[in-house]
Amino acid sequence: MLYFSPWKIFLILAVVLLGVLFSIPNLVPANERFVVRNEQVTDEPRGIWAFPLVPHNSVNLGLDLRGGAHLVFEVNLDEVKEDRLENLAEEASVALRQAPVINVRRPSVVGEEVVVRVARAEDMDAAWDRLQDLSQPVGNNALAQQGGFGAQTVAFTRDDAERIIRLTITPEALEEIQTRTVTQSIEVIRRRIDETGLTEPTIARQGDNRVLVQVPGEANPQRIIELVNTTARMTFHLVDSTVTIDASGQGRTPPGVEIMPTENPGEPFLAVQRRAMVDGENLTNASATAQNGQPVVQFQFDTAGATAFGRATSQNVGRRFAIVLDDVIISAPRIRGPILGGSGIIEGGFTYESANDLAILLNAGALPASLTPVEQRTVTAGLGQDQIRAGTLAVIVGFLAVMIFMLAAYGVFGIFSNLALLVNVTLILGALSGLQASLTLPGIAGIILTIGMAVDANVLIYERIREEARAGRSPANAIETGYSRALSAILDANITTFIAAAVLFMLGAGPVRGFAVTLGIGIITSVFTAFLLSRFMVAIWFKAFKPQKLGF
Repeated sequence: MLYFSPWKIFLILAVVLLGVLFSIPNLVPANERFVVRNEQVTDEPRGIWAFPLVPHNSVNLGLDLRGGAHLVFEVNLDEVKEDRLENLAEEASVALRQAPVINVRRPSVVGEEVVVRVARAEDMDAAWDRLQDLSQPVGNNALAQQGGFGAQTVAFTRDDAERIIRLTITPEALEEIQTRTVTQSIEVIRRRIDETGLTEPTIARQGDNRVLVQVPGEANPQRIIELVNTTARMTFHLVDSTVTIDASGQGRTPPGVEIMPTENPGEPFLAVQRRAMVDGENLTNASATAQNGQPVVQFQFDTAGATAFGRATSQNVGRRFAIVLDDVIISAPRIRGPILGGSGIIEGGFTYESANDLAILLNAGALPASLTPVEQRTVTAGLGQDQIRAGTLAVIVGFLAVMIFMLAAYGVFGIFSNLALLVNVTLILGALSGLQASLTLPGIAGIILTIGMAVDANVLIYERIREEARAGRSPANAIETGYSRALSAILDANITTFIAAAVLFMLGAGPVRGFAVTLGIGIITSVFTAFLLSRFMVAIWFKAFKPQKLGF
């Protein structure tokens, strides 16, 4: 009967204490918690906050409350289309050079198609059949793979009189390329901004080819533009040592070979095969390490990349291969033997800092296309302060109204409910501070909704206790029965709401996720305070005063 074991008492008090500790920094100015240098507040804790176990972070405010950088990037889809056409022309050239060789002029990109001119009319059918293998089902369409009517990536037309075969990218393939490019751009942007430690950025698709980026607390949009626009595209190419290159980087190159600059002053240019052995998309991990006392970047390929890299190195032992980052050769080691493990190192005269920066960029991945900032502005915090005041006022008014109602309706039990409500809000602030989640204006609405839900749970409990008392049960029995029988209804209501909050968090973005975060945290703290904490306070009161009537 209203018994709490020692471990339950310890758990309840520990949770409340942790909530208070993590919420206290919200009441202390930032310059009291962090070191101030040159009138700028640094991230270095000061005083008592410098102790490792003492929380020093306050709630992060979202863009609508704190201000920050607002940018819109446009994805250069024409660039992706041009790259795909160039690759298609190269693939056509390679396919036609396979034995038996079909003599054609080098496939070239003309407008929005690849043109293949066959030397002899009798080779038209063979060239046509050979090129058909370049088309694949769009998105690995299962229907197309089974010989159905699924869309293909390449469409073919032929002009037998002119001995010309034209290859074009189908509209379905272009749509898939557009969707994939924008989606990949969003993920790369998200990983790069997350690496900086910036809090809760909003990154979402806007229209067909634009990406919205909002970063709370960032006053310099140009910094975000420079971070996002770093291409970080890595490819691996075989070096062609037969090409003679003059001091200006010019030289006669055979088909499929191009000259690239290097970061080695003693060898400023190298000729490499245009077709990459392995693409950086196959990289699964990169990390900065040391070899023979020198900083290097260690990399690891996925299964497909490891297979391609192993095959290329096995067939070209003794040759050099170039590691190209953003069209610049950063290293060109010699293949001393087959590299079959799918891993290797990049040497390039790095410092430890530059090696770490390169590893971060490689892990974040390369942008599939360049991004053009079409809109950039700094959202000031002036409006945010007005909204903070309005939101705070709404929370206070709602809080007071609920407290007055509970006190008037349930007397001493209303006091317990109000104390639990105060602890509930404290726990929410502590959880937001500890998790470093952003509080947005919809998040404040989530806190207000949580207050109502927490009181609703207490109302269910107290009404059940009232019914049991009217049915003639003793005060202790009525309290125990009221709490135990109301629990199932409380859990049902809160679990369904928590599921809705989880869906909003997974599928929503920006303010919607802010609302979902505070609502989800509030549901957990409400169940704890409305059931466990209030029951604990009622048990202490009952044992201290042993009332004969509950006063309902």
